Amino acid sequence: MTYDPKKHHRRSIRWFAYNYTQAGAYFVTICVQGQTCLFGDIIDGQMRLSDGGNVVQAAWDELPDRYPGVETDAFVVMPNHIHAIILLTADPPVGAGPRACPEPSHPLAPAPRACPNETGQQHPRTGQPRGVAPTNDGRMLSLGDVVRRFKTWTTKQYADGVRHRGWPPFPGRLWQRNYYEHVIRNEESLNRIRQYIAANPASWIWDRENPQAQPNPQTEPQW
Repeated sequence: MTYDPKKHHRRSIRWFAYNYTQAGAYFVTICVQGQTCLFGDIIDGQMRLSDGGNVVQAAWDELPDRYPGVETDAFVVMPNHIHAIILLTADPPVGAGPRACPEPSHPLAPAPRACPNETGQQHPRTGQPRGVAPTNDGRMLSLGDVVRRFKTWTTKQYADGVRHRGWPPFPGRLWQRNYYEHVIRNEESLNRIRQYIAANPASWIWDRENPQAQPNPQTEPQW
């Protein structure tokens, strides 16, 4: 099941009228520049991560800890790209005063936690009060902010491996400039995308990002 940007509406240009800071679930694909396979190999239908692939996996695992207000769902590192589901929550910004619990503004907005009696940041997986990590100008993180920071952090870590540990170099930049996104609007779509991500390594032979891909005999998924 290859993810075709023409058929599945990957977008490298964001929707003009869509607010990407609002709570909800987003399916994101980020590709390595030039389709270079830096993150490992597919062996017997399973992804075997290289050291660079482990860096990418670790960065994903750390996202909720580094950026409160960001939660993670299904994710896979492929040899030259990643697929991920990113959740933006509707928690209040750090330093904001107590306020009423918001109604979810998106069909898949995470269910609101109990309203905090006081502001503060605690571990994101405890269910305790925490705030959304703001940008430098005080805005809540948008989807683009999260992707940009993820790219920056993984590029820094990978470049360090190239310089000091002999990892394969990347051509100019690690990641392609843009990324592809799909706004997940219902539970059925969410489950289909989770299944697609889980099955992606087994479908590598037909993947459009595979430099040696074979024609895909399967019906393309619809989100």
